[in-house]
Amino acid sequence: MERAAAVERIERLVETVETDPMPVPIREIWVYGEVSLGLDPIERLDVYLTKDLLFAGGERPRKEPEREEEFLASHGIEGVGKSVDAEWADEFPEHVRANDNGHAAPEKCLAAHLTDPDEPIHLEVCNASFEDNVTQRLRGAMAREAYEQILDPRGVCLWIDGRRSEEAFEKLRSGELVLPTLPEALGMLGMEDDEAAVAAETLRKRREHQEGATVRGDVV
Repeated sequence: MERAAAVERIERLVETVETDPMPVPIREIWVYGEVSLGLDPIERLDVYLTKDLLFAGGERPRKEPEREEEFLASHGIEGVGKSVDAEWADEFPEHVRANDNGHAAPEKCLAAHLTDPDEPIHLEVCNASFEDNVTQRLRGAMAREAYEQILDPRGVCLWIDGRRSEEAFEKLRSGELVLPTLPEALGMLGMEDDEAAVAAETLRKRREHQEGATVRGDVV
């Protein structure tokens, strides 16, 4: 994907979040990795979404259990109206996706709504902010030597709580952001040099096996 096309694609994704109903509330949109580094072309576009729980801390509307039962009967998917918005599901039934247990999966629903299957886009979806999740994932990866779980910390926040950063978009277009290599970035977060080099190589190999649109859901 050419750099200009990648930036245009993320602009369209942000516009979709701004204008369309979403299966769950979206709080932040980041890009990270290659697109943040000024590379041209870009092998894959990495996008991070911070989402909220649909009914976090509140009671479900009385009608939602009924909608959940109706959607289970018609589509065979549980959790509509509970983990994803029922009105969104009614409007975009083609985007409703379930996990292996047959329960509506917010991250898969978001990926279906925001990406096409053959696009070289990876979507990370989590309830925590990008910066918090980078730290949490790194700690876990270092403790277990599970370096494939690391989240590339070189991110750019493009949209938060309904506000778009035109300055961030302009810097992406011009490629003027100056960011360290991945081993250097991991070293700044506390990794030893040798371990950071191994982790960066692990992430590189993982990306080589990714094709089309991919998604990963996470809870912190």
